[in-house]
Amino acid sequence: MTSRVVLVSPAMSRSLRQARFDDGGSIEEAGAARARAAAGSLPAAARVVTSASVRCRETAAALGLDGEDAPGLAPLDVGRWRGLTLDEVGAAEPEALAHWLTDPASTPHGGESVEGFCDRVARWLETAGERDERTLAVVEPEVVRGIVVRALGLPTAAFWRLDVPPLTATELSGRAGRWNLGLGRPLGGTP
Repeated sequence: MTSRVVLVSPAMSRSLRQARFDDGGSIEEAGAARARAAAGSLPAAARVVTSASVRCRETAAALGLDGEDAPGLAPLDVGRWRGLTLDEVGAAEPEALAHWLTDPASTPHGGESVEGFCDRVARWLETAGERDERTLAVVEPEVVRGIVVRALGLPTAAFWRLDVPPLTATELSGRAGRWNLGLGRPLGGTP
């Protein structure tokens, strides 16, 4: 049995452009147009799911996908930092931000640790890996990073070293918890 999981990052939004912790804003019109142009470029999937964020739902809709929310793929809970830019947090709480960026177990914002987040999305991947089918998931960039970290057995600190561009597909295939990885194919591009 081979499971396939395709993780699609959302189209560009104001929050992504400004390095802002998700504030619930919509994708930009240019990003929506790019997603509409890429509709049909993804492989057929038995199951389509999305992160519960506005930008992931809007990206899925622009891609012509009808997906259900997957609670295990919710964005990283950054507590009181939600809606702020990295620069704003750095100016107000420089030590807390530095600690958060270097210690995956820390939660200075009152939300979820990067370590706990990676564990959560890895549990979702385990469940998806039990299916002999393709699952397509439109998810936040941090979800892609967390899944890749756990799927490849990387140290959690590697989470901050992975960049996930908008509207790219990261593909995992495997059996019994052993995953192979195809990185960041632009949507609408050739495989």
